[in-house]
Parts: sequence; structure tokens; C-alpha cells
Amino acid sequence: MFSIPGKQAVTMTEAAARQISRLMDKDGSKGLRIGIKKGGCAGMEYTMDYVSDIEPHDEVVEQEGARVMIAPMAQMFLFGTEIDYEVSLLESGFKFRNPNVVEACGCGESIKFSGV
Repeated sequence: MFSIPGKQAVTMTEAAARQISRLMDKDGSKGLRIGIKKGGCAGMEYTMDYVSDIEPHDEVVEQEGARVMIAPMAQMFLFGTEIDYEVSLLESGFKFRNPNVVEACGCGESIKFSGV
């Protein structure tokens, strides 16, 4: 929908692709659907769900056995985002490096986009 020919909407680090692929295999899902919803202190939040179906208007990105689908309403907000998976002493989880974010709350759970 908002793609540029020859350029993926999002990219994944090796760690993220490995974790997404591992969870796809465990759950028997078609991939990880990423979206955006209103909420949190900064106004918007990422959504992430492993799903069994690919919707017709999803932007699909495949890398190293991992499949990410981007919900249509989130595509313009996520274009250019790198998805990483980080493990630290106290936590592990997916991290989004999104060039479209202009502000994030202190907890790191919600974001704000320019013009929204």
C-alpha cells in the first residue's frame, strides 16, 4: 500500500528474525502481524500478534524464515523501521527502531508520530 518498489517496509536484525521464526514454528502461525493503535501516554502503541492467516492488504516481509505482516493502517507509520530482539539481564523483547517516531514515553511502551 505505501511501499517503495525494491525496498522492504521494515527490516529485521538476525536476532529478531531468529526469534520470530522460532515462535512461528512453536505456535504453528503464518507470521507476526504488527500494527499501531491509539493508547499509552504518548498517544500510540505497537501491537504484535502471531496469526494463522495473512490478510489480503497486509504488507508481507520475509527474511531468514521469519514472516512479518504489517496491518494496512500501520504501514505508513512503520515504513523504514528496523525490528530487533534484545536480551538483557532483566528482560528480553522486541525493539523497534522507527525513524518516524518523534517522541516516546519514559516506559518505552508508547510513541508519537509527527502530525498525528
